[in-house]
Amino acid sequence: MTPSDSHPALPAVEALRGLGTLRYEQDAAGIGLLVLARPPVNALGRELVTDLCRAAAVLAEDRSVRALVLAGDGRTFCAGADLKERQSMTLDDVRGFVHAVSRTFQAIAELPMPTVAAVHGTAAGGGCELALACDFRVLDTDGRIGLPETTLGIVPGAGGTQRLPRLVGSARAKKWIFSGRLFTSAEALADGVVDAVATTDRVRAVAFEFVAEMAAAAPLSVRAAKKAVHLALSLSLEAGLAAEWQAYESILHTEDRLEALAAFREKRKPVFRGR
Repeated sequence: MTPSDSHPALPAVEALRGLGTLRYEQDAAGIGLLVLARPPVNALGRELVTDLCRAAAVLAEDRSVRALVLAGDGRTFCAGADLKERQSMTLDDVRGFVHAVSRTFQAIAELPMPTVAAVHGTAAGGGCELALACDFRVLDTDGRIGLPETTLGIVPGAGGTQRLPRLVGSARAKKWIFSGRLFTSAEALADGVVDAVATTDRVRAVAFEFVAEMAAAAPLSVRAAKKAVHLALSLSLEAGLAAEWQAYESILHTEDRLEALAAFREKRKPVFRGR
């Protein structure tokens, strides 16, 4: 018995209750909704980043969460760094804070379930990097997304220079990063930065629809597959195939695999329980 077995973690809906800058809820299908609740623009200040780090740790341990939608309250998804707060920071403060943001976004990227950012309004700088840390992105038809750091005398420091080229290739990533401009929904869709576009009032609904089929699949299989896909970005083909086999091996003993075989035999839809 592991420590986590002897002291089970609280479900995310309970553990994340009361955070000052986030709101969390979860539907019957196991799709969680994590909302940035620091309107009007959900700027990335110390408290929000700390809360996001806490939320990522909790969600990573909650097997009832089969998919996650990340959204924002107010007039925009996330306008990036809290520049008012930044003005009072020393250079060492800035270094420590940017490292904290980067670690937090990496924790979100490593969440074991499928994740989708429901972006309305603007996702600029750190807001764009937060969206890039998710597996998928749905953008408001009238929304804007980009990495304006070079126009502010800095560079993306929370994963933008690494995740964007892995997503769309180096040439397109350079166009986005070097220009520092915010791109329209049509441009972002054409460049492959976002996966779907929806009207403002439909962004969250479309995000939920986007991951609904994933949430209905066998959750342990989805988690194992996500881990294997992420490893593919950093491993040789030979090592990646070995990692794929490890993912497959981890599923062989599960009740869900047997349930899928039984459902096929009985000509019914499988009921996956994540066991």
